[in-house]
Amino acid sequence: MMSFPAQAVSRVKVLVAGDVMLDRYWFGEVERISPEAPVPVVRVAKREDRLGGAANVARNIAALGAQVSLLGLIGVDEAGDMVNSLVHESGIRSCLVADASAPTTLKMRVLGRQQQLLRVDFEEGPGKQGLADLEVRAHELIAQHDILVLSDYAKGSLARVDVLIRIARDAGVPVLVDPKGHLYQRYRGATMITPNRSEMQEAVGRWQTEDELEERAQKLRTDLELEALLVTRSEQGMTLFTAQGRQHTDAHAHEVFDVSGAGDTVLATLAVTRAAGLDWFEAVLWANRAGGVVVGKLGTSIVTAGELS
Repeated sequence: MMSFPAQAVSRVKVLVAGDVMLDRYWFGEVERISPEAPVPVVRVAKREDRLGGAANVARNIAALGAQVSLLGLIGVDEAGDMVNSLVHESGIRSCLVADASAPTTLKMRVLGRQQQLLRVDFEEGPGKQGLADLEVRAHELIAQHDILVLSDYAKGSLARVDVLIRIARDAGVPVLVDPKGHLYQRYRGATMITPNRSEMQEAVGRWQTEDELEERAQKLRTDLELEALLVTRSEQGMTLFTAQGRQHTDAHAHEVFDVSGAGDTVLATLAVTRAAGLDWFEAVLWANRAGGVVVGKLGTSIVTAGELS
């Protein structure tokens, strides 16, 4: 495999738009069971905040050495302030829109001895004004970038994803989508979508054979007017479908420690390598390698160009 195209990647400008969230971790020790209920008592020793969702995709792109802007909604609250702070620290250009009508999406995880014991989610759908402001910013930003990445976590920021895809198409900017749900018609006209195995099953039904998967994937790709469709299949690797046919690469992970955020890393690596001039399958090979590295880390993590090389 050729070396990672770090020089070409450094010239790439990526716009990430989608559901921005904050991942909050409380790490501690578990030494006893609560007398109040049959649950472990965690004595918190360390707290850590990380960028999640679309913001984690942007963080991965920055770590790979590309130029990245982040477009999404945050609340007017402490979690939103923390997202803003972490975005600047990560070398990401902030194009975040403050939505006073909804809180910042926050996922709080409690871990004891490196095991996740509990997750608490704080989220509400965005307000109409927030979505309207996001669309205005998208009109301004998309043409300034080489590629648009849409990170859909079904939190509502991409409620009008069809409009963003249309703006990008009109500007001649390729669009990569990490989809959610089964209503894939909303992604029509994107350049590539990257469903995982269960998302693909939700969209096209369960398949029994590789031939059946190929038939359904190619039909979906044609129906949605996509250039490429990538199914990420966890321990089974990744399968790419284009007009040229099917190409598969086996999984690259040696030890799987935590899969959270792995899809973000794959999407980020695909975006920067494709925008740097690699063909689809070369980009997939790099994305597969990056995914293999990140699942060996705890929590939403990043992969650097140095680690890939």
